[in-house]
Amino acid sequence: MSDTRTRVLARTSIGLLLAAFGASGAVAADASRLGTELTPSGAEKGANKDGSIPAWAGNQPASDGAWSYGKLRREHFKHKADKPLFSIDASNADKYADKLSAGQLATLKQVKGYRMDVYPTRRTCGMPDFVAENTKKNVGTAALAADGWGLKEAVVPGIPFPLPETGIQAMWNSKMRYRGVGMDYKNTVTTLSPRKGSTEWIRAGQEFTAFYPWGAKGSTQLSKLPPIEYNAYFGYNSPPALAGQALAITYYLDTAGSETFYYFPGQRRVRRMPTYSYDSPQIGFENLYTLDEPFVFNGTFDRFDWKLVGKKELYVLYNALGAYDFSGKVDDITKPDFVDPGHRRYELHRVWVVEATVKQGMRHTAPKRTFYLDEDSWNLTVADDFDAQGKVFKVREGFLIPVYETGTCDTSAFVQNIVSEGRYVFDMHAAGTGKDVQYLTEPKGPRMTTNFYTADNLRAVSER
Repeated sequence: MSDTRTRVLARTSIGLLLAAFGASGAVAADASRLGTELTPSGAEKGANKDGSIPAWAGNQPASDGAWSYGKLRREHFKHKADKPLFSIDASNADKYADKLSAGQLATLKQVKGYRMDVYPTRRTCGMPDFVAENTKKNVGTAALAADGWGLKEAVVPGIPFPLPETGIQAMWNSKMRYRGVGMDYKNTVTTLSPRKGSTEWIRAGQEFTAFYPWGAKGSTQLSKLPPIEYNAYFGYNSPPALAGQALAITYYLDTAGSETFYYFPGQRRVRRMPTYSYDSPQIGFENLYTLDEPFVFNGTFDRFDWKLVGKKELYVLYNALGAYDFSGKVDDITKPDFVDPGHRRYELHRVWVVEATVKQGMRHTAPKRTFYLDEDSWNLTVADDFDAQGKVFKVREGFLIPVYETGTCDTSAFVQNIVSEGRYVFDMHAAGTGKDVQYLTEPKGPRMTTNFYTADNLRAVSER
């Protein structure tokens, strides 16, 4: 196990609701609020003032009931007939600025032709009964580690801190949302758009599997399991510069941080990569995509201080099933400057706001970040990265979808607009790949065990 471990642009107003959500220890400790005045995940049940965000109606199936794996998810979405209410682009962005993040606003103004089509808000994110019960048990039970950022205890699978008092608690809720025991991509493509004046794309094809050891159905104390957040496997098949390379990564819940093993086919050996984490650039993507950017945020929390700001209403990618249109054509989905607007569905939702500031004595390419977490599911929806001068230089948006297999919602696919470069990364999606992602709810097969993610096994499966 390795030892590795702005000025925010004030263009939007953030409503402080901490008095009702965690400022009072007595209120925060009242688990009876879950499932009554609040949803089982801790969200506000009611509609917003003007009704543009409706009341949460309970665990409502998001599909028409006819979906099964191999069918297009979007075609079986209950609200597939929805039409856009309006669109936001550079010409009217200021009108909607109070419901946009600083990064979204910068993207609208700087990327020619970029637009956001806004649809009716559908609160499709539910939670299985066993996850809801575990979440309620976590009130007063879940605990951070002594270092202040690791997760020491929780009842899983369940949201550790449904009534958060701190930013780090809210971020752990995002990491520990129920996703089943794993995700399996038979084919996904990491896409980096061309440089300005060029037509040369980077498209890295790969298989990807994630395993969540704590995600098995039931009710288990986290402290009785290995201290693992998740295991990941990547096996590249294209382009030629990456083909044959493979990784096995373990992300820990505690001070171990992460551990990465990388197979290089030219050397026919596995190397331990103790510094391949945090803001280290991923191999093959021109230093524009780092290890802690997948899933909107990835990796350990220890380099930042995390502040829970409150809540606001934000236009976010929601029920955005276009990122899973595996039968589509790549060129129709990934345009030179942005992901096709027809494959991006925005809705107005309430989100938690968390500000991350790099700790004194630490370093990071993005010394300040702002994260926006969906209140109904704890998925990360948007992240704005600011440079040392306080300017937005990256904005990530997660394609949040209802997952028919789990009865929850998840953000796997995401887009990162690199506004400072005029380019974007599109990753962890199924769009145009010919194969859908599969969410697994039972730990079946060798990839749903921790033994698959060792250095020895990585060498064995890579040399076949």
